Amino acid sequence: MINCVIVDDEPLAREGLANYVKEVDFLQLAATCENPLEVINVMDQHQIDLIFLDIQMPKMNGIDFLRSVQNSPMVIITTAYPSYALEGFQLNVMDYLLKPITFDRFFKSANKARDYHRLVAKSVAADSQKSEPKADYFFIKCGSKYEKIFFEDILFVEGMQNYVTIYTRKGKYITLLNLKNLEQNLDSRSFIRVHKSYMVSVSKIEGIEGNEIFIQSHLIPISRNYREQVIEQVVNSKLLDKNRGLI
Repeated sequence: MINCVIVDDEPLAREGLANYVKEVDFLQLAATCENPLEVINVMDQHQIDLIFLDIQMPKMNGIDFLRSVQNSPMVIITTAYPSYALEGFQLNVMDYLLKPITFDRFFKSANKARDYHRLVAKSVAADSQKSEPKADYFFIKCGSKYEKIFFEDILFVEGMQNYVTIYTRKGKYITLLNLKNLEQNLDSRSFIRVHKSYMVSVSKIEGIEGNEIFIQSHLIPISRNYREQVIEQVVNSKLLDKNRGLI
């Protein structure tokens, strides 16, 4: 939803734009104002995403308002004067509507604002995800107790129908969970499926011989279906070749 405000000194113009706003389901009218000084107060009290702004108004015209406001919301100019168009776009307005404004032209302009609003929202969300540190642990329920498991501590995981046993440096934990669900929450670069019933931590692998993986005192089977992928991901990328060194 885009919260918007209408700024125009003409009552009929405000009413006409307000009726248009009501017809657009992604617009929410927060206020109507007679001049830019009023909208400043509205912006202090509400989150405003879009301003429909007239230019020729008493006290302060729309262009002067745009010059005076830092971090302005999106602005669509609504005016009877085409001569301000270049100046308006130099001030980064979203669109420039000439009165009398048809609903079709208004709707196209509103859609342009919605597309930009979505783009900014996605960008902000992406930046937020990048800045948030990724959790290095998760919790599982073992009986009546919730156990904290650090990814770094996991040696391997064994699936048993609707249960999994998670083997860690500290011990093993059995929980009601299937291996597929757990796999979806493990980093595929750090953990690899080696068997329909086993996943292992790549960094904990101490050796591979035949169809078995060595991790501490444990021997984990490699099934035929996964062997090629295991050798490629775990061995080949770090294999020292006698002629070329590290491949």
